[in-house]
Amino acid sequence: MPCRSFLWSGVADVKNPDLEQIQVFLADHAQDDLVSWAHEQQVMEQFGVTCSEVDELIMQSGFLPARYQRNRHMISISQQLQLLKSRVAVVGCGGLGGYVIEELARLGVGHLRVIDPDIFEEHNLNRQLLATIDNLGTSKAAAALKRVQDINPAVGIDPRQVAVGFDNGIELLTGMDVVVDAIDNISGRLELAQLCSQLAIPLVHGSIAGWFGQVSCIKPGQGTMQKLYANRTADKGIESTFGNPSFTPAVVGSLQAAEVCKILLIQGELLDEGILTVDLLQMQFDTIPVS
Repeated sequence: MPCRSFLWSGVADVKNPDLEQIQVFLADHAQDDLVSWAHEQQVMEQFGVTCSEVDELIMQSGFLPARYQRNRHMISISQQLQLLKSRVAVVGCGGLGGYVIEELARLGVGHLRVIDPDIFEEHNLNRQLLATIDNLGTSKAAAALKRVQDINPAVGIDPRQVAVGFDNGIELLTGMDVVVDAIDNISGRLELAQLCSQLAIPLVHGSIAGWFGQVSCIKPGQGTMQKLYANRTADKGIESTFGNPSFTPAVVGSLQAAEVCKILLIQGELLDEGILTVDLLQMQFDTIPVS
């Protein structure tokens, strides 16, 4: 039975008799605190529950879905459950966004809202993870939906084929724990930063151009984006001149995914004191203040 990964429901929707039977089943079939995908499927088929509901019950019972076993030495079961209950919006499903979506889904972030107005074109094929020959001409957000369902059916995915702006941003971003900026134009980034500040949501910014990239975690009210682009003269950055290869979005998107993870789990040091600059040609990483 396919999982209803596009729905978002909680364990409270499971009836009490079923809940007790599921808990017994999980206890009987867990091996070394791990519950296999095959046994999760059995629970879904027998009790008519969603993947996210089963995952939540597994972790509430002190076990771990087996697909997360390589997370367990850096992410505890309670933290994995926190990720499952988290909501992240990824604005842009292209070069950066494709990698962010992929990694957050594999990490186990429970709800992703993926937002992009565009369709795939041939020039996307050199660098965008979600771009395939078969996807040419199709919605980037729809491609993200299919990819996430194939990777991790416990993740609720909400695709929106629209551009985020002042007219719809409040509706699109309200309720999110973190927003990821994977936009390819400056005006869009500035609007997104303003919306996140208004909604008091942390924003993880990333941009790329050729061998170079930058990442920052922007807390509400910091105004980092406005300072960063205060002297802009065009809507496109230097990526319009340098282009982008296959590896730069993979590196910067991974750094953004790591920042999202740290925010959701309240761990580690965030890139909120400036901008991390990435120079893959000289293999140099520096953090510079923004004032």
